[in-house]
Amino acid sequence: MKKIIAASMAFLMAGSLVSCGKDKSTDEANEKKTIGIAMPAKELDRWNSDGESLKKQFEDAGYNVNLKFSQNDSTRQNNDILAMLSDGVDLLLVAAVDGSTMSKPLAEAKSKNIPVVAYDRLIMNTDAVTYYISFDNYTVGKLQGEFVRDELGLNNNDGPFNIEFVAGDSGDNNARYFFNGAYDTLASYIDAGKLVIPSGKTSFERVATSGWTSDNAAKNMKTTLAGYYKDKELDVVLCSNDSTALGVTRCLADNYVGRRQPIITGQDGDIENLKNIVDGKQSMTVYKNVNDEAKVTYEVCKKLLDGEIPAAQLANELTIDCVFDSESYNNGVKYVASYLLVPNVITKDNLQVLVNTGLYQWDSANKYLELVK
Repeated sequence: MKKIIAASMAFLMAGSLVSCGKDKSTDEANEKKTIGIAMPAKELDRWNSDGESLKKQFEDAGYNVNLKFSQNDSTRQNNDILAMLSDGVDLLLVAAVDGSTMSKPLAEAKSKNIPVVAYDRLIMNTDAVTYYISFDNYTVGKLQGEFVRDELGLNNNDGPFNIEFVAGDSGDNNARYFFNGAYDTLASYIDAGKLVIPSGKTSFERVATSGWTSDNAAKNMKTTLAGYYKDKELDVVLCSNDSTALGVTRCLADNYVGRRQPIITGQDGDIENLKNIVDGKQSMTVYKNVNDEAKVTYEVCKKLLDGEIPAAQLANELTIDCVFDSESYNNGVKYVASYLLVPNVITKDNLQVLVNTGLYQWDSANKYLELVK
């Protein structure tokens, strides 16, 4: 995979993208084209923000938008996509609930020569996917692992420290990249005995969390605590995202008998998790600027709708830091050309970074963050 070299604050420098300007003639041409956007669930901050941001981006450019949220139900999402195809769309943009179960609706899209762009989550086992737009998912896990390494001082401290992994849904291809990035980063310390996994759960399959839900993460963590931590300290819970971290945090409050507050990682910058970071209940989150992801997505989709072929040069033209990668993301049928953005680590000490994106603001007490309405 091509290496991404970026300053940790690069996304703050992101301004308007190349070719974002539009005139009346562009709008008139776009009015006849419809983008079908399929998002997993409106209830989660992440997907609601993504969906609305994408919708606004395309509508501001004069496109019609058919946006559907599928309540985290893969069957419903497949039916939503089939309905979009029946209604008539010129392009499908899909953040999959389960990227391994979409072969039927996407085969229909291909038969109608409708481009399919996978958003944030790679869609598996189909040749219908044209492009994939996401953050560097392996790097998300790597950043979480590096945070744990540095917080524990593993390069100079023999420990041992007890760690448990909490991964995402097994049907989400991204979840494996997150887990692998984190585990690979910490593997040498596990092999050296500096990090110990009392539960013995060292594979993705054993630590996966169905649906990425907080409830399932809490349930799994409760089982782990009961079986392995009656008389042990828990030093780290490496959670792949904020919803699983939230479940773990709630479980620890009710069931953990240890004296030390474990390091808890996350991803997404969800509001309740950011409050937990302020309160010391969660240690960090990996933030992905969804507005930047939406802007890159718009540029890729616009080229497809204009009959052009996006390629590496587009990544060079954008002011948002991303890289074109055609060698890393294989969906089981082909390597999918990908545009990968750079994620960033957020802790209690740099929450202002989120405010600077324009998506968050301080509350009236200047203590916690809230989303800008």
